[in-house]
Amino acid sequence: MNTLTLCNARIVLEHDVIECGTLVIDGGLIAEIRAGSAQPDGAIDCGGDDLLPGLVEIHTDNLEKHLMPRNGALWPSLPAVIVHDAQCAAAGITTVFDALSVGDLEGESVRLDTLHSSFAAIDAAQAQDVLRAEHFFHLRCELAYPDLLAELAPLIDHPAVKLISVMDHTPGQRQYRDLDQYKKYYAKKQVAWNDDTFLAAVDERRALQAEYSARHQQAVVELAHARGIALASHDDTDAAHIAVAVRDGVAISEFPTTLEAARAARAARLYTVMGAPNVVRGGSHSGNVAAVELARADLLDILSSDYVPASLLHAAYLLTEQAGWSLAKAVATVSARPARAVGLADRGTLAAGYRADVVRVRRVGGLPVVQSVWRGGRQVF
Repeated sequence: MNTLTLCNARIVLEHDVIECGTLVIDGGLIAEIRAGSAQPDGAIDCGGDDLLPGLVEIHTDNLEKHLMPRNGALWPSLPAVIVHDAQCAAAGITTVFDALSVGDLEGESVRLDTLHSSFAAIDAAQAQDVLRAEHFFHLRCELAYPDLLAELAPLIDHPAVKLISVMDHTPGQRQYRDLDQYKKYYAKKQVAWNDDTFLAAVDERRALQAEYSARHQQAVVELAHARGIALASHDDTDAAHIAVAVRDGVAISEFPTTLEAARAARAARLYTVMGAPNVVRGGSHSGNVAAVELARADLLDILSSDYVPASLLHAAYLLTEQAGWSLAKAVATVSARPARAVGLADRGTLAAGYRADVVRVRRVGGLPVVQSVWRGGRQVF
């Protein structure tokens, strides 16, 4: 692989920023970073643009909108994966953890219909080297789903499964503590409930939780630990939820819904993940704690683009304005920290010896706009 030199750039390191410097890539790795305005022959002049580490996304279900671009219209899995991947790369994301839901409490769901075909399509596309980003699997285990363990069994031993989260979307707790908010959320998804059918659905889901959640949680935790797969909790609401996560050896608290839960996660030394769309939109779409509030309290470790890949970079830059963070600290929430949380020690930082995942960003009217992306030294956007 040829040597590539990027000069006249503002280089964002994990803990500092080089206001004007040069980054050299050789053999797919970062060979050198040096300060100064010298422009070697053959170098790419970045014109003062920012150079960041490739973004590491550990929870995105963006693929779902490509699998069903219109309600009721399923799209072939492989083309959907390729478009989803291109969208991630264009957003500066070079490492993608595709969050595939194993189970769903909805009777008819794109998640149930496409789990195995999506998994197979991502695997095939990766093997054929047609993807721009590197993809891993994040299996989201819905604990109250009756067939969870049977659906999980053929997937969990794949070497690209690097993260498992334990979820419980039963109404009346965690993300859906407020039943009115729960009903409004599903009304937006065109679920037609009257008062009687809504209460019947709530009762049915609570019965499933009582029958399956506890034993499924124990089984999933044991399976993950036996394989050395990182574990995440989901929608922690209070200190008791964090205590359960600690008991189960969880490393990551995804989307805590309250300040109390985030404080408990920090005390327990868990990584706290919040949604980048929460930052960009100015708050949670389901009425939970705002990500910026956690950032201001220094309780935020990682951002996830969740359902909007472009939100990841945008949110990181917004943290500098809205939470008063340095750019280096903000960028670490979308690079170094997520990489570390899932055990990827070769990326997430611009430093000699690390994989040459690099993003060139230009600020246009205050908005960070991706200009170029390299993964392992190869330009992918």
